[in-house]
Amino acid sequence: MSPGRASTPDGELRLVAAVALATMLAPLNSTMIAVALPPIAAQFQAGASAPWLVTAYLIAMASLQPVAGKLGDRFGRRPLMLGGLAYFALASLGAALAPSFGWLLAMRVQQGIAGAIAFPNGAAMLREAIPGARRGGRFGLVGAGAGLAAALGPPVAGLLVWSTGWQSIFYVNVLLIVPAAWLGWRAFPRARPRPPTSSPRVASPRSFDLAGAVLLSITLITAAAELTHHGALGTWARLGWLMAAATAILFVVVEWRHPDPAVQIRLFGRRAFAAANAAVATSNFAMYVTLLAVPLLLAARAGSSAGAGAVLAAMSGAMFVASPLGGWLADRWGRRRPALVGLSLLLAGTLLLATAGAGISILLLVGALVLVGLGIGTATAALQTTAVESVPPRDAGMASGVYTTSRYLGSIVGSALLAHLAAGSGALTGPAFIGTVFVMVAGASVLALLTALGLEDRPASRADAAIAAESAVAPGR
Repeated sequence: MSPGRASTPDGELRLVAAVALATMLAPLNSTMIAVALPPIAAQFQAGASAPWLVTAYLIAMASLQPVAGKLGDRFGRRPLMLGGLAYFALASLGAALAPSFGWLLAMRVQQGIAGAIAFPNGAAMLREAIPGARRGGRFGLVGAGAGLAAALGPPVAGLLVWSTGWQSIFYVNVLLIVPAAWLGWRAFPRARPRPPTSSPRVASPRSFDLAGAVLLSITLITAAAELTHHGALGTWARLGWLMAAATAILFVVVEWRHPDPAVQIRLFGRRAFAAANAAVATSNFAMYVTLLAVPLLLAARAGSSAGAGAVLAAMSGAMFVASPLGGWLADRWGRRRPALVGLSLLLAGTLLLATAGAGISILLLVGALVLVGLGIGTATAALQTTAVESVPPRDAGMASGVYTTSRYLGSIVGSALLAHLAAGSGALTGPAFIGTVFVMVAGASVLALLTALGLEDRPASRADAAIAAESAVAPGR
């Protein structure tokens, strides 16, 4: 039995449940805050600064996941997962008791840091502990839980804010953290990941690539902040992009030379790994822009976006249903075909939006959103499983972090480009603007499908073969 492998079916299910509960924290807190922004802004007189409670959280999540995953690869996932859950609880308590807007914003950043620990290390645990024949299905269950959490966030927050105040959206995290920690204490594997001693690139724990980790965080934070708040190239934006470009170049140089880098850039030379990251970035771009554009479309027709939630529920509901199915198919068909099927459904849905444009009927709109949700749900487990299987197990945490960062960057780039188009058109809800947005969404779906052609059916076999070959030649080095 491999180190860290779940020893019994019950132990495997406990592990999946613990990872799913820990993973649900991030999307739940990403969507709940949107409902609480108005009362928070009113209490602290935050005004235009209130959206930073969303932005800062997403930037922290996007920028720190590869580093958190790498820490798990080096020092063990169990302490990071359990510590991350405790950290999330403390940050949530601090947010609920915040005496000022600045304090609340700082606690939101801490929530983002804690959430960044759970995503990559939870996925890496599943990669190590679940046999390949069932791994896709387990990722599908975790993905369904994350989708459910994101969908439940707004209605749950609405009920809580209305009944007890905005502070309750932070207290409610305890309902996930306590069972996640209890299950995790019993189910998270105690064995530390052990890098193969034959590898000449393995360094001692004291040589952790701190410089690379810091450079990566600075690059992603700067780029994400510029994308989120500029869109056009103003004077300050040019300086920000210059800084991001400089740190990115320095990051690549440092990582290429380091014996055990925070992000192993050479892994992007693996076709399946690069394809999974490109496909999730472009598909999430398409989904997130659709999520933002549909309320604008409905508001232009009815003068209110009140019905947008019910229409978008068609997409989130389809994603929830399709995620376990996509994981099941990934185990039976291999990883490539379910991803291609799912991304084809995504393309079909976005093509309906692009061809109908702003004049699309409600019935056709709901049908298109169902196709989008089914497509994303079917493809997600296959893409995520490919990302962690196409690299050696010792790099699974880092790979999972890079994958999730790619997904977040797709959302950030999409929202920034949408804002840029709106600023240029001068008509946020006009037919020409909506039509352009839907064409852009369809284009991103085409790119997602094309990049997914580089996936493999069983990438773990190639990664394991590479490890075996490395071990075989090591004594002669």
